[in-house]
Amino acid sequence: QVQLVESGGGLVHTGGSLRLSCAASGSPWTIFSLVWYLQVPGNQRELVVTIPIRGNTNYADSVKGRFTISINSAKNTAYLQINSLQPEDTAVYYCKARTGGAVESPVFWGQGTQVTVSS
Repeated sequence: QVQLVESGGGLVHTGGSLRLSCAASGSPWTIFSLVWYLQVPGNQRELVVTIPIRGNTNYADSVKGRFTISINSAKNTAYLQINSLQPEDTAVYYCKARTGGAVESPVFWGQGTQVTVSS
């Protein structure tokens, strides 16, 4: 079992920055991959970035250059740095952990953190 807690969201003006956190507890050593999503109300969740334990981090084309991932292994925390925020970045941001390489491997979600960008 893995528990995920996102934090760091808030209200910012256009052009501002935020650093979101995804802290893992329980059995974080079982995490095979971590994924950040965003969800605009009324829309499906959109993949932002995939962080495999082994391999390269993959960003969605729409966020390349503005979104950056970093990991603090000692704290079992992944960070999503978002720069040059735009109103269209307004969404709830979620992280998801998968504890295996197979599609049917267990997944765990955090509760999300709200990002609101004012124009």
